[in-house]
Amino acid sequence: MAMYTLPELPYDYAALEPVINPEIIELHHDKHHAAYVKGANDTLEQLAEAREKEAWGSVNGLEKNLAFHLSGHILHSIYWHNMTGDGGGEPLEKDGVGELADAIAESFGSFAGFKSQLTKASATTQGSGWGVLAYEPVSGRLIVEQIYDHQGNVGQGSVPILVFDAWEHAFYLQYKNQKVDFIEAMWKVVNWQDVAKRYASAKQRANNLLLAP
Repeated sequence: MAMYTLPELPYDYAALEPVINPEIIELHHDKHHAAYVKGANDTLEQLAEAREKEAWGSVNGLEKNLAFHLSGHILHSIYWHNMTGDGGGEPLEKDGVGELADAIAESFGSFAGFKSQLTKASATTQGSGWGVLAYEPVSGRLIVEQIYDHQGNVGQGSVPILVFDAWEHAFYLQYKNQKVDFIEAMWKVVNWQDVAKRYASAKQRANNLLLAP
């Protein structure tokens, strides 16, 4: 039985125009994201077979595959909800996301400083990866992470709340090789209401994430 399923998009393919065109959304969700879901489920089946047969010769590759596909599934599931055709700008108290705005200012000095850091982290990923705003539970602060592929270069326990997909499949059909232009455009569709909910949830769960005294 499959453990993971492809979530439905929270909007239609054209909802994020002109920032992201419908063809990209359709291919990205229906093909690429679906492939990560299938990859995670297939790897779990292969691991179950390895346990049954006590055949562990391929365990290193299987564990790496699981991390890759599962992380891809999780990050994409966040990504779709992080965006809206009515989004953009910056989080403001008058919009009901003042707590998030305050946390960004405290963690990065200003919204402008945060925006610059996440933009650079996303746009300068070497090869494939993501730029991520995450809640770090040990310090209780927000941090920016530059993720290689889907799973590399991240701090353990950090919770992603805003993700920018910097893989070529996220933008190439529309932006060609201009990754920087795509990342700059992404700020026009950020769903701050969704990010704020994820921030509040991560803070609430922080004591359960780590067992340290």
